[in-house]
Amino acid sequence: MNNYLENLNEEQKLPVLHKDGPLIVIAGAGSGKTRVLTYRIIHLINQGVDPFNILALTFTNKAALEMKKRISQITSESISRNLWMGTFHSIFARILRSEAHIIGYPSNFTIYDSYDSEKLISNIIKEFKLDKDNYKAKVIKNRISSLKNNFISVEGYYNNPELIEIDKSSKREQFGKVYKEYVRRCFKASVMDFDDLLLKTNELLKKSPEALRKYQEKFKYILVDEYQDTNYSQYLIVKALADRHENLCVVGDDSQSIYSFRGANIDNILNFKKHYPDSKSYKLEQNYRSTKNIVQAANSLINHNKLKLDKTIWTNNDTGDKILLNKSLSDSEEGRYVSSNIFELKNNYQLKNSSFAVLYRTNAQSRSIEDALRKINIDYQVFGGVSFYQRKEIKDVLAYLRLIENLNDEESLRRIINFPPRGIGQTTMDKLVILSNKHDVSIFDAISKIDRYSKNFRSGTIQKLEDFKNLILSFKIFSSKNNAYETSNLVIHKTKLIDFYRNDGTLESMNRIENIEELLNGVNDFIEQQLEIFEGDNSLSKYLQDVALYSETDKEIQSEKVSLMSIHMAKGLEFPIVYVVGLEENLFPSIMSINSREEIEEERRLFYVAMTRAKEKLILSHCEQRFKWGNIIDCEPSRFLSEIDMKFVNNINVDKNFIRQKINENKLRLKKLPFKKLKKIKTDFVSNIKNPLININLNQKVYHERFGEGIVEDIEGEGHNIRARINFKVGGEKKILLKFAKLKIIK
Repeated sequence: MNNYLENLNEEQKLPVLHKDGPLIVIAGAGSGKTRVLTYRIIHLINQGVDPFNILALTFTNKAALEMKKRISQITSESISRNLWMGTFHSIFARILRSEAHIIGYPSNFTIYDSYDSEKLISNIIKEFKLDKDNYKAKVIKNRISSLKNNFISVEGYYNNPELIEIDKSSKREQFGKVYKEYVRRCFKASVMDFDDLLLKTNELLKKSPEALRKYQEKFKYILVDEYQDTNYSQYLIVKALADRHENLCVVGDDSQSIYSFRGANIDNILNFKKHYPDSKSYKLEQNYRSTKNIVQAANSLINHNKLKLDKTIWTNNDTGDKILLNKSLSDSEEGRYVSSNIFELKNNYQLKNSSFAVLYRTNAQSRSIEDALRKINIDYQVFGGVSFYQRKEIKDVLAYLRLIENLNDEESLRRIINFPPRGIGQTTMDKLVILSNKHDVSIFDAISKIDRYSKNFRSGTIQKLEDFKNLILSFKIFSSKNNAYETSNLVIHKTKLIDFYRNDGTLESMNRIENIEELLNGVNDFIEQQLEIFEGDNSLSKYLQDVALYSETDKEIQSEKVSLMSIHMAKGLEFPIVYVVGLEENLFPSIMSINSREEIEEERRLFYVAMTRAKEKLILSHCEQRFKWGNIIDCEPSRFLSEIDMKFVNNINVDKNFIRQKINENKLRLKKLPFKKLKKIKTDFVSNIKNPLININLNQKVYHERFGEGIVEDIEGEGHNIRARINFKVGGEKKILLKFAKLKIIK
């Protein structure tokens, strides 16, 4: 432990050695900010600070686990266990579990994810008989989320005429009513959504001076990762907790602030010195990730932003290749270009699929890339699609488990009261909802007292409701004495979910069974992890909390697959070779984000993040035309492309294919990567063929821009119908009509 400081450069040592008082570390892309945070914690412990008195807040579980692992390796596992380290939401959920009674919640409250919140809002909109076109559940959910993140309660909303006017002009005059009902229903169901974990922590610290003092005294040293991504609510909590000792260390990069759409406030990092006038400021400007060309090109782009902190990112890495700029005729051709480029690089230089990432502004753009990769059998993984935990069958199992843990959880009850079918229809549910609202009790409470309301239900229905109640209560008793795996296993088999899908007999049902089995495997993994932890908690409650706080960004990169993801999801990741596609006006920058300087600057920061994901090679791509909403539209190159200093860029002519690019050493120099030397290939164009038989012969090698390299095995037909049967290395055997084919002869 004594020589840990030797692993730091001089820039990194300064914030690590800073002990008391507030400090901000401006950490450029690839500059080793995780290392600084980790070693600062180690140094504090080495200086006698009790690990129990250190709070470290991150934005992903992956970041927290990585830091804990490093700390364990240098100190010991017992020390790292004692740290309060995790995501904002997981740490605040932990505090709220202990203190929830102060704000009127039970300790076993349920945590709703975005899907659950949206479902509840959808039910409220339906019950209020509001126009679904004006009151879209997702839009309402995002609006509520924005208000909560800005610490605006229902009462605060009604006291703000400007907010009310905005909703009136959007034909959502009843928004306040929906917001109020949503909050009421969550409280009644003992539910907190993700935003509540922040809002209620703020409420707790404001309402209870004792709780505030307790955690201020506990967290003598506070560290915050990715500070540029914090919202107003997170800022208030951190400020409140740090007020007593002011030993606050924040690390971030204003150039990577890209989450304003979910409430992140760049002012938190830009104004840190104003909030803490006595704070020290440190800069990490050396990039260890990317080549000089990539770093300098990214710098030339971000320098166009006015709103930024002063810093100059540099690197000692090799100069590397120039950035390639590709122009395709269409989005489908762009997909083919990317896939063939990956195929050539993979095969020529023995690269793994995991060396490649394709980044885009919107998830819809993945379709053309996916199609092209599938056609040449390259495995890929799409990030940001339907999460494992959002699949129907998984949500069904989790709904049972959540209802067992929290009998007031109405959305979970609604989901599974008649699944698998047990004869409790919608009419019965409607009656239960009316009773629940009339007597201000949960639906489960209404079922438990069903004998009082027997005149409203048939005897057969009452029996079915009694059976359902007894089933859930028996599960609850079982879970109190058994761990999460044993409870989950019992629920899955006792409810006969597997039998239900097996009887369906479809391929989809078989997939659902496999997913449920995989869920059980996941619960078992959770149990094994808890066994390794000192005083680990293997209860159903702890498992459900972990699942609720699961982040899609924590998904592991699979070594056998190319990664496809939006740029927002790529933040924090790195790849040897990165493609950024769709660099066109109104797509990137988005047409939704070109109305103000602030919006344009955030879009530029997003592009900066995309560029700095690349370690060795960066390829930028745009199209002349794109297929949208059933029409072909002309596209203009993104304004951001003209902002990159062109001395770091090589343009690729749309008429030249990848083989032609490889011949030109100035356009493709992969010096850093351990690549084999390229074999030069001479090519001639076959264009405007009048007599193809003269130009193309049997057994001749040819190149096609979609199918790659192939050998002519047969030529048949006459006149305009002359066609060649070509066996392509990647695409297999194809019959190509020579009149239209753009082939190149390989000599």
